[in-house]
Amino acid sequence: MHMHPATLAHFFFLPFFFLPFFGFPLVMYFLPTVIALIKGKRDTLAIFLLNFFLGWTIIGWLICLVWAAKHDLPVVAR
Repeated sequence: MHMHPATLAHFFFLPFFFLPFFGFPLVMYFLPTVIALIKGKRDTLAIFLLNFFLGWTIIGWLICLVWAAKHDLPVVAR
């Protein structure tokens, strides 16, 4: 299989272009969700949904971050 040199250059250049401009900001956008997943939060789905829909606002992202970082209280069985 023979690839055109320009196509080959784009193939190797794409990850170096994509990751800094799209990958890192995407990870930072979903940082509260990542933290909730790592901590095993009970409300991970709710944090993800709030992060997905309101994370673009600074206040929404900060609320998600605080919610993901705070400690879960134990569930009391009645």
